[in-house]
Order: sequence, then C-alpha cells, then structure tokens
Amino acid sequence: MKPRLNVHVSFELFDKVTVLARRPGLTKASVVEAALLSFFAKQDEDHRDGALTRRLDRLTRQFDRLERNQAIGLETLALHIRFFLTVTPPLPHGEQDAAKVVGDERFNYFVRQLGRRLAGGKNLIRDVLEDVVRDEEELLPAGEPRDD
Repeated sequence: MKPRLNVHVSFELFDKVTVLARRPGLTKASVVEAALLSFFAKQDEDHRDGALTRRLDRLTRQFDRLERNQAIGLETLALHIRFFLTVTPPLPHGEQDAAKVVGDERFNYFVRQLGRRLAGGKNLIRDVLEDVVRDEEELLPAGEPRDD
C-alpha cells in the first residue's frame, strides 16, 4: 500500500485532473503522481543543466587560453623566421657542406634543450607572459588602471 497524501488544489487543476482520469487505465492518483514525477524530473534536469553550464564555461576558458597560447607561439615563430631570413646572408657554394654539419649540430642541441624544458615542465610562453606582466606593472604608476 502506498502512502496517502491529502492536498488542496485550485478548482481549475482539479477539473483538469478529473478530465484526464476519465481515460481508461488512469486514476486521479496516477495523474497526480505522474505530474509530481515530471516536476521533480525537471528539477533534476535544471540541476544537471547548471553543472553542465559550469563545465562548459570552464572548457571555454581553457580553450581561450589554448587559443591565446597558440597565437603567441605562431607569432613568435613567424617573427623568428622573418628575422632569420632577413639577416642571414646566402652562403657560398663551397661553405654549404660545413654549414649543414653546424646546422645539424645546432638542431640536435635545440631538440635536446626542448626535451629538457618539456620534461622539466617549463613553458616559454608562460615565462614570457610573466615577464611582460611584471614589466607592465613596473611601468605603471601605483593605482593607474591597466588596459585589459
């Protein structure tokens, strides 16, 4: 046997429940129970929606940081390539073999350095951003708002 619940409802709601309960296989109790189940299911959905919204907001912030870091990395690479191509004179044909050997050594050194930095958890973009923020704070007088 189920627990009994006595409630007071408006005449309008009572009439709607009565009309629905006239259908075969339905009772007033089953109509009210279905309505209560639907009400509580909606509350659970609202709670899940709130949690989902918070997670999506967090993912959006993370994605924005990744996008910013990628833009900084690409701009750094582009500036380096432009600088390298504008200041490096072409080598005479006889010196190219020796330059390739030196280039291979430098590249291997670069790869080792990159491996050490990544293994140590260092991040050049974070280091540069910290330097920029620190320098900006030193440049601005106390109390002057920054342009964000």
